[in-house]
Amino acid sequence: MVRLVAIGLAMSASGDATGQTIDGATPVDDAALIARGDYLAKAADCAGCHTAPKGGAPFAGGLGMASPFGTIVSSNITPDPQYGIGAYRYEDFARTLREGVARGGKHLYPAMPYPSYSKIADDDMRALYAYFLHGVQPVHTQPPATKLPFPFNQRWVLAFWNLAFAPNGVYEPRSDRDAQWNRGAYLVQGLGHCGACHTPRGPAFEERAYTESSDAYLIGGVNDHWFAPNLTADSGSGLGRVPAEHIASFLKNGHGGGLVTFGSMVQVVEDSTQYMSDDDLTAIARYLKSLPAQRPSGAYEPASLRARQGVEALRTGAVQRPGAGIFLSFCAKCHQADGMGKPLKYPRLAGNPAVLAADPTSLIRLLVEGGQSPQTTSGPPREKMPAFDKKLTSEEMAQVLTFVRGTWGNSAAPVTAHQVIALRDGIHK
Repeated sequence: MVRLVAIGLAMSASGDATGQTIDGATPVDDAALIARGDYLAKAADCAGCHTAPKGGAPFAGGLGMASPFGTIVSSNITPDPQYGIGAYRYEDFARTLREGVARGGKHLYPAMPYPSYSKIADDDMRALYAYFLHGVQPVHTQPPATKLPFPFNQRWVLAFWNLAFAPNGVYEPRSDRDAQWNRGAYLVQGLGHCGACHTPRGPAFEERAYTESSDAYLIGGVNDHWFAPNLTADSGSGLGRVPAEHIASFLKNGHGGGLVTFGSMVQVVEDSTQYMSDDDLTAIARYLKSLPAQRPSGAYEPASLRARQGVEALRTGAVQRPGAGIFLSFCAKCHQADGMGKPLKYPRLAGNPAVLAADPTSLIRLLVEGGQSPQTTSGPPREKMPAFDKKLTSEEMAQVLTFVRGTWGNSAAPVTAHQVIALRDGIHK
C-alpha cells in the first residue's frame, strides 16, 4: 500500500495540555489511555507520513509526497505548542481527523485520509488524543510549507470537495456479521485507511468507494508510481488464492505464502502492521477474504501443459522466447527457474497476484530501481533486489516482464517498451 500525507495540523498557537480532561472526567495523561493511543497510532500509520526520511524526528513532519497537483509536505503533529498540536483541544483534534479541518478552520488536502478517519470510534479518538498530547515528545520544528500552484492552493474550495465526496459518521457495525468481521472492517476502512492506496481515485482525487458496498472498493490503484494491488477475491491478481493466515503473516512479517512486501508497503509493515495484535491481523484477513471478486485480471494455471513445458524448458535452458535468456541471466538465481522463489527470502513469481495485475506499474518500478523487503522484529532478515536501470534497456525490461507474466502458468497482458519508458520518465530513471 503507498502512504498518504496529512497536511495542515500545525497552526501557530500557544498553550499547554497539562491538567486537561477529554470529556470532563478522563485525564489526557492517563497511562492506560496513552498506551492504547500508541497502539492505535501505529495501526493508523501516523508516523509513516509525519516523519521525515533519513532520521527525521518522529511525528515532526517534513515528508514530501508527490500528488497529481504537486508536492505535499506533512505537518508537525507533536505536542509542540507553536509548530505542532500542543494547543489543540480534543474537539479540534477530532474535527481535524474526521472532517479534514484543522484548528482555526484551515482545510486539509484530501491526501490526508480523513474520509477514512471519520469512522474512528469516540473511545479510540480520545485515546489517540491522549497519546499525541502526552505520549509524544514535542519537537520545536516547522516543516517546509506546502506550496501548490494555483488553483490548487485555494484551500477554501475543499469545503465543497468535502460536501461532494467525503463520508462522515463513525463506523457502524453490521448486524449480519460477527464481531471479528466487524473488527476487521473497522480497521481496514478506518484506522488502516487501506482504500487510500488500494481503491482507485476519480478526477477530483476522490476515492471511488469507502466500503464493501461498492464494487470499486479495494480493486487496486496507482499512487506515486506504485500500483497497490487488488484486495478482493479475484483468483488472478487478487487475494482469491491467498489463505487468510498468509495475509496475516504478510502484514506481520512482510512475508506470507511466498509473497513479499514491496514498494511503499514495506514501510507500512515496518511502521504499522508489524505492531498490531494477532487478533487484529486475523480480523483484517477475515474481512478481506470476505470481499467478493471484483475487476478480474490475469490467471494462474500451474497444471496446464504450457506451464509444464515452460518449466521444463527453463530447467534445461532450451528456451528461445524473448525475455527468457534475460530471466535466466539476471533473475533465476533468486526467483528460481521454476518461479517459486526462496521461502522467507525472495518472492515467488509463479502465481504471484502482483505479477498478474492488470497494471504493471509496480513490476516495472521494481525492475528499474530495485527494492527491499521489510525489517521486522519477528520476521526474517531484510533482503534487497538490485536496480536494473543501468543493466537493461527499456525494451529488455519489457521482454523479461512479459516473460514472467506468461510463464509457469501465469497469464497476464504483455508489458510494452512504451510503458517502461513512461514509468522511467515519471521517476526520472
